[in-house]
Amino acid sequence: MATSNDFYNGMVIRKNGKLYSITEFLHVKPGKGGAFVRSKLKEVKTGRVLDVTWRAGEKVDDVRLERSKTQYLYKDDQFHFMKMNDYEQFSLTAEEIGKKAQFLKDGLEIEILFDGSTPVIVELPNFVELTVVTTDPGVKGDTVSGGSKPATLETGAVVQVPLFIEEGERLKIDTRTGAYVSRV
Repeated sequence: MATSNDFYNGMVIRKNGKLYSITEFLHVKPGKGGAFVRSKLKEVKTGRVLDVTWRAGEKVDDVRLERSKTQYLYKDDQFHFMKMNDYEQFSLTAEEIGKKAQFLKDGLEIEILFDGSTPVIVELPNFVELTVVTTDPGVKGDTVSGGSKPATLETGAVVQVPLFIEEGERLKIDTRTGAYVSRV
């Protein structure tokens, strides 16, 4: 058990049976009355944000997550992974992974945070290299739309790319925003 005085950004706590990550907190000591802590909690599964006020020293259930290097293997009706340290295989659904699933490529090494034996958070590398499968040809002078066009990548993700990008090119994609960064 920890207290509200031990809060730090990124700390994971259990509240009402759900896991929350602390994104912001502020210790407040008013001139009158007792001290308290204002915090913003982000639910790990859904990403929903809560504003919670705690009394100073209030006990919270601190959760220690185990970080494990993992390799993405393949997808059928679920996404299959293998831990790199003990070669244990497990699978997750698209809902459990979230929007990050569109950037998973066979053989990609990622990190997954576990609560005991339950996978909780999937962390992709900040950038991945993916090949363009289909895109419209860019027409010279067609910059009315801001000079970009949609491109479908090998994983099925659709990103906006500059007009000069053609099919078969390898691109560097930012997994945090889903945006094109550069050609490789």
